[in-house]
Amino acid sequence: MTATIKINGEECSVSEGTTLLSACREQGIDIPTICNAENLSPVNTCRVCVVEMEGSRTLVPSCSRQAAEGMVIATHSDRVRRSRRMVLELLASSVDLSRSEADLLGWIDEYEADSSRHSSGDNLDPPATVAQPVKLQDSLYVRDYSRCVLCYKCVQACGEEAQNTFAISVADRGFAATISTEFDTALPDSACVYCGNCIGVCPTGALIFTTEFELREAGEWNEEQQKVTRTVCPYCGVGCNLELRTQDETIVRVTSPSDHEVSHGHLCIKGRFGTGFVKTEPDTES
Repeated sequence: MTATIKINGEECSVSEGTTLLSACREQGIDIPTICNAENLSPVNTCRVCVVEMEGSRTLVPSCSRQAAEGMVIATHSDRVRRSRRMVLELLASSVDLSRSEADLLGWIDEYEADSSRHSSGDNLDPPATVAQPVKLQDSLYVRDYSRCVLCYKCVQACGEEAQNTFAISVADRGFAATISTEFDTALPDSACVYCGNCIGVCPTGALIFTTEFELREAGEWNEEQQKVTRTVCPYCGVGCNLELRTQDETIVRVTSPSDHEVSHGHLCIKGRFGTGFVKTEPDTES
């Protein structure tokens, strides 16, 4: 079954059950998203993917609203653009987005989001996410919650969407809300199995490899000089695909393509962190 809808004045046919976000992307229309991921269920937390639907009092989240016959959608109306700009400004005013994915930084520029309009001022306490120090508890990855926008993707990946470990969740409410382990215990003492799937879905750099963190702190992280090599994980016969990001012939980050039929973007601790045995042999002259 198909449904005929109108997007920005143009009619198109989509399969029933298709989300408005997917329908728009099929038409080549760029819709910003932060909490949405191809390998996770939509949770409607970021609200930057909202669109205007004729007959609806409020803007609707395109990541979860399914297309229905006769819908009339506007994706970049003045109302939509104002809403997206406000969300981006509020996020940028409360957390550090400088290490975010290129798409997110691009949307901040595109929507002319000015975080200074929502600055809390020096006389007020900063949000809890900003107040937290960087958590360096092991050699595998770093948690910097001053960059966390509470998109909930890491919680999903740790839970029933992927790993089923349930080591982390959202603690507290409002400005005090943070991602935390049970009873705020140290990560090595928690239920975490170090699969790193939370890193794989984090859009803001709140969760990164320790190698990447150290390179960034030293001012040596250079994406322009990096290359990505796709291969198969060598540890077992499942066939998970790896994307090895290398800089100066050293692996600095390991991800997995979200559209791969085996791994779906998720890995185990061996696939994510077990590449230390790969070393570049120094050139020798006879």
